[in-house]
This record gives sequence, structure tokens and C-alpha cells, in this order.
Amino acid sequence: MRVGVITFPGSLDDRDAQRAVEIAGGTPIALWHADHDLQGVDAVVLPGGFSYGDYLRCGAIASRAPIMAELKDAANKGLPVLGICNGFQMLVESHLLPGGLIRNAGGRFVCRDQRLRVENIDTAWTNAYEQDEEITIPLKNGEGAYIADDETLKRIEGEGLVAFRYLGVNPNGSLNDIAGLRNERGNVVGLMPHPEHAVEPGFGPDTPERMRSGIDGLGMFASVLRSLAQA
Repeated sequence: MRVGVITFPGSLDDRDAQRAVEIAGGTPIALWHADHDLQGVDAVVLPGGFSYGDYLRCGAIASRAPIMAELKDAANKGLPVLGICNGFQMLVESHLLPGGLIRNAGGRFVCRDQRLRVENIDTAWTNAYEQDEEITIPLKNGEGAYIADDETLKRIEGEGLVAFRYLGVNPNGSLNDIAGLRNERGNVVGLMPHPEHAVEPGFGPDTPERMRSGIDGLGMFASVLRSLAQA
């Protein structure tokens, strides 16, 4: 399966995302922000970083990049899309996911191994996990506080659109401890933590349960490949 990873000016984790796709068994395809061609890929990852220097708002300029017109159209037709950190910010700025992301509570950049609970496994990117499974993957952001108005927040919770929730510590002040969301269809998922940094034994976060495995993020990339194989 061919999974595209879009590089924007300021992307930092595009190569890591490509490697994660490869480790999961897929074929990573490098895509460029200024193109209008998704090259027929089966899924897309919007990687982390500081696209366009995070000017205006994080992800705001990137959401208007040429390739995003094609991506939004394809996502609305069912193409699986994963937005990681800056990619999550792009998804909310593109209105593919609701709400918004603002400066962390306290105004500090946060970098830590973060515990999460998988809240919804009925998506293209979470089906390899168990419902309510607890995982640990790296988090690194300065503007990761999730916000939404009361009506939107009620809809998100009522419709089960929370994909991941922070456990133990809310690192950035996100409402309802929301770490990641899904859309109604389940093909679009965005989250602030970085699963691509927890896909190789010995290189991801160490946990007592898994010792030096550090591969809790691999399930997201395995999930989309399984979804595509079953489609």
C-alpha cells in the first residue's frame, strides 16, 4: 500500500513518518506542498514540524497550500488521512476536524513521553489497538491545547469523535484531556503526540510493561494498512 507523506517548508518529521510507514510494511511516497498531485496514494500523513515557520497560526498557511485542495477533496471522499502535531493543526485549520489548537497552558513548549488512552478504535488509523488501550508515545509541542466551543465539545463527546485522551498529565491544557480526534467517517484522524517516534524497538519510550519495546505508535500505521487491505 502506498502512503503519501507531504513535506511543507518547515516540516521536521516527514522522514520519520516515511520510515514509520516502511516499518509497518507500506510504501512511503514523498509528496510536495506546492504540487497538485497526490500521485494516486492510498493514504496520506501530514507530518509534524513548523510549516511556514508557524506564522499567522500553526498550520494556517499550510492548510492553504496547493496540494491541500486535492487532499481535502480526497479526504471528503474517504481517503485515510493522519495529521500528527503540526499536521493535526492543519486538519483543524482545513475544517477536516472541528475545533482549534492554541498556545499551551503556561506558555511553555512541552517535550515528554506521554501516556494516552485509545478512545475510539473504529477508524482507519486506530483499528489495530484495543478499546481503552493505554499507550505511551512522545509529545513535543508549543501550541497543542485543544479548544472548542461548548456546542462543538458536546457534539465531539456525544458522537464519540475523541480518538485519544491524555492520561496522568494533561500536558498543554487541552479541554477534556483531548489528545486526538477523528471525523465522523473515521478516515481522518489528528493527534498532537508523535506515533512516528515510537515504531522501533529500543528507540521509543520505555515502559515497565514493554521494557525497551517503545513501539506503541506503530499501531497507527499498521491500522491504516489493514484498513486498506480490507477495503
